[in-house]
Amino acid sequence: MGKILKLIAIIFCFWLTLESSFAFAKTLPTEINVSLGNKAGELKFFPENLKFVAGQKYKLILDNPSPTKHYFTAKDFADASWTQKVEAGKVEIKGAIHELELKPTAVAEWVIVPQKVGTYLLRCSIPGHTEAGMTGEIIITN
Repeated sequence: MGKILKLIAIIFCFWLTLESSFAFAKTLPTEINVSLGNKAGELKFFPENLKFVAGQKYKLILDNPSPTKHYFTAKDFADASWTQKVEAGKVEIKGAIHELELKPTAVAEWVIVPQKVGTYLLRCSIPGHTEAGMTGEIIITN
């Protein structure tokens, strides 16, 4: 009888784990739009400061309306987060992401779950862009 109860308890715990994983995967992400530059060619992120809550799912919709390519570089933020996927055009990328290059008029969607509370640097790593002020701050809170 004791072994049967233990088996039932194990199966129940396994079922709860699966159920919560499926529920998390189905959660709709909060969408945040970020432009890398603008049509006038300003070297800025719009907005420059991004705020996230650890454990919540987000879809970063990145677009580049400027006439030059730009990078969304935030390696420490990416390391402190779980990436579900990145979609660009008809391509879906899975796995660790540290930097996205957006050519003029490009759009990419990055579905991410920030994990580690902290303040992280955002920058465009193209030579001269960071120095010209194409930087920002990403904050993850509890």
